[in-house]
Amino acid sequence: MDTLISNPKEQYLLGAGLDVLHFESREWLDTIDLYKDEVRFFEDLLTKKEISKKNNTDYEQMLKNLDKIHKDLFEDLEEAIIKHEQLLSRIELSEQGLSDNNYREKHQEIGLRMSTFTKDFKTFKRIVFNYAKGL
Repeated sequence: MDTLISNPKEQYLLGAGLDVLHFESREWLDTIDLYKDEVRFFEDLLTKKEISKKNNTDYEQMLKNLDKIHKDLFEDLEEAIIKHEQLLSRIELSEQGLSDNNYREKHQEIGLRMSTFTKDFKTFKRIVFNYAKGL
């Protein structure tokens, strides 16, 4: 039997005021900034650790993954959150044809993306840490 386990925080927040959702969007942007710093740290760590080891496929794959995380995910996710915040501004200005339901639906979608990304990024960090320990 497949049952969907919903996140109670997510369900609560979707019914909250737009100011609360705005605050969560700002938290997401702060989290992305932190992740960017961590990626730079990993790049520096791996570059310094790997100087003596050339032609290591594990190392090369990790650097490719770092590039993918940085270029695709961070930029795309950050851009989606900024556009989301711009939608909120338009809603607050009572722009015709917009409702807070649009914002709430998009907020839920971005929240799911952030949750998935955070989980994947934690897994990636474990891999990098384990690799760095072995050098």
